[in-house]
Amino acid sequence: MVKVETEKQMAAGATLPTDASVKGKLVEFSWWMNKQGYAKASIRGYLSCLRTLWNRGANIYDPESIKETLVKQKWSANRKRNAINSFTLFLKMQGQKWEKPRCKVTRKIPFIPTEAELDTLIAGCGKKTATFLRLLKETAMRSGEAKRLQWTNIDSERRIITLNEPEKGSNPRAWKVTSELIGMLNSLPKKSHRVFGDGPINSQKTTFIRARKRLAHKLQNPRLLQISFHTFRHWKATTLYHQTKDPYYVKEFLGHKSLKSTEIYITIERTIFEPSNDEYTVKIAKDPQDIKDLLEAGFEYVCNKEELVFLRKRK
Repeated sequence: MVKVETEKQMAAGATLPTDASVKGKLVEFSWWMNKQGYAKASIRGYLSCLRTLWNRGANIYDPESIKETLVKQKWSANRKRNAINSFTLFLKMQGQKWEKPRCKVTRKIPFIPTEAELDTLIAGCGKKTATFLRLLKETAMRSGEAKRLQWTNIDSERRIITLNEPEKGSNPRAWKVTSELIGMLNSLPKKSHRVFGDGPINSQKTTFIRARKRLAHKLQNPRLLQISFHTFRHWKATTLYHQTKDPYYVKEFLGHKSLKSTEIYITIERTIFEPSNDEYTVKIAKDPQDIKDLLEAGFEYVCNKEELVFLRKRK
């Protein structure tokens, strides 16, 4: 009863909760989400949002205080939406609701660097960060997934990396990677069961941001400053679609549950790789093997007419 009254007073702005009470409530929130079946990555994300709000001066028992703190932050719409969703779930645990502030998220076309720019970043970083970036480039893992990679997930002999604990409800994946990446991974010290250690992802990001800033200045290429960990995933998806023209393959590679999440890379690929001329080489085939050979050679299907298959490829 005392606990309930205390929380009501806090919600009314009568008192400011202590660090100890907030930490205890967040532990309770974490356990509640775990019981509800939320993924570990989701739990970490929700807790991180609430901790950030608390550290920025918000009273996590007071919805109006949350709104006031959100207004002051120079956050992207996506980040604000995540914070709103986190607090909404926090209230749900307590059987409460609030009038959520409006937050319109507009989907944007992600920045796609050249492969040379990614390779420049990789080459200019220290061994651990360079290996982390090379892993992102080859597998399109999310940074959180890569950070939790364990040595037991790596089959060095067959050059296979397996991900069985994906983020955001994605599907598990496995990739055949290059011998160069396997060599880079195996050169790292094995001080933990995790390949990149047990430290927070933020320390990895800080190291990367410093190297990125240094290289952008040295090479006089401000485009490098737009490259984040997630940019490697966008680049890989766009490149894969260009190579295969198979959105379902890209979907499986990324672990997407829905093709809708993959469709944006089709638009990006067409913009980046579409040639400026409209001249085609046209082939006509009937035999199934001839059709297969032409498709493998980069020709695309156009139409059928009188048992003949018409295919074309840009000159």
